Amino acid sequence: MKKIQIHLDGADNKEIKKYKNRVNGFTFNPSLFRKLGVKDYLLYTRNLSKLTKKKPLSIEVFADDEKNCFDQAIKISKISESIYVKIPITYTSGKSTKKLIKKLSDKNIKLNITAIFTLKQIKEIYPYIKNKKHILSIFAGRLFDIGIDANKEFRIMANFIKKKTKCLSLWASCRMVYDVIGAAKAGADIITIPTSFFKKTKSFGKNPNKYSLETVKGFYKDAKKSNFKIK
Repeated sequence: MKKIQIHLDGADNKEIKKYKNRVNGFTFNPSLFRKLGVKDYLLYTRNLSKLTKKKPLSIEVFADDEKNCFDQAIKISKISESIYVKIPITYTSGKSTKKLIKKLSDKNIKLNITAIFTLKQIKEIYPYIKNKKHILSIFAGRLFDIGIDANKEFRIMANFIKKKTKCLSLWASCRMVYDVIGAAKAGADIITIPTSFFKKTKSFGKNPNKYSLETVKGFYKDAKKSNFKIK
C-alpha cells in the first residue's frame, strides 16, 4: 500500500497550529469558510498562509463565470507560492471550466481542480493539465453516497492521472476514518480529511479485543452516570 499525503479539510486556526507539523497540507472551500465565520475572504486566506507556512494550501474561487473566476484566481494565487487555487470542474450551469483551466495553467497558476466525479471530466481537461503538477480532487465520498463503488472508480481515475499526467490525485469528501486506508489502496496521492477524522487515525493498529472492552466499559459507565433503573 502506497504512502498517502494527508491534508486537513477546514481546520480552524487552533487546529492548524496543533497539527501543521503532522500533516502535509490544508484545504478549504467557500462552505468551510462560511462555517468558520469568515468575513473577509482574502484577508483570511493571507492569515492562513502565514499559519500554514510552506505547506500546500488549497483555496477555492467562488465566482460563477470565466472572467470573475480568473480574476479571483489570480488574486488568490498572489498571496503565497504554496497556494493551490481550487477551480470547480464546472460552473453552476454545468458548463465545463476547461477554458478557465487552460488560461490559468498557461499562466503557471497551481490548481486544485475540484468536484470531479467521472473519468470523462478528467479527459475533457486533460490537454490543459497533462504537463502541469495540479491536484485533481475526486469526490469519492459523494460517489459512495449515490451508490457508486468509489474504490473502483477512483482507482480507474487515479491510474489515468498517473499514466497520462504529472498531476496528483486527491480523495475528497471522505465519509469515515478508514478512507485513509481505502484511498491509499485505490492509488490516491492525497486524502483530505476533517480534523475529527485525523484525530482518530491514532487508533490505527489498536487491538480489537481491547477496543471492544473499552466500548463495553463506556456503555456501562454512561449507564451508571445516568442512574438508569429498570423496575
